[in-house]
Parts: sequence; C-alpha cells; structure tokens
Amino acid sequence: MPKKNKKIPLRKCIVTQEMQPKDALIRIVHNKDGEVFVDPTGKKNGRGAYISKDLEVVQKAEKSNVLDRHLQTKVNDTVYQQLKQVIEGKDIE
Repeated sequence: MPKKNKKIPLRKCIVTQEMQPKDALIRIVHNKDGEVFVDPTGKKNGRGAYISKDLEVVQKAEKSNVLDRHLQTKVNDTVYQQLKQVIEGKDIE
C-alpha cells in the first residue's frame, strides 16, 4: 500500500504575502477580550495573523502597522518584542 503524503498546511505571511508552511510562520492572535498576543502553539482562539520568522519582516510589520490593520486593533510594542524573542529562539514570558 503506498504511503500517503501528509498535506502541509500553508499560510500567508501578512507582510511578504508569501504562502509558506504553517510551522515557518508565527501566529499573532486578537481574541474576544481584546488581547493581542503571540501564539507559539498556533491553536488559540481568536483572529489570527501569520508573520514570517524573520527579524526584517517583523521590523517591516512594526513600521507599516500591518498587524494593526489585519487584526483591526492597536498592536502593543510588547507583541513585537515577543515576536523578536520567538525568532531568536527565546521563550516568551
């Protein structure tokens, strides 16, 4: 019996507009309570936006306020700090 290839879920980076495997991106969530946070698991409830695991892309997002528009709310600076920590391989507080 042939082995079935598991389909890799693709998501679009909101900065670069590139389709990439879900695990190559970081998810940012805006939930019903109005909180905006980085979701390393990719499973939390709320409106999600995906961004490439690349410091330049995060800086571009910060300058252009693309997250604010996509999540329809004001994104706090701490979210960008968390994104940078995730890219650098550090755990978020």
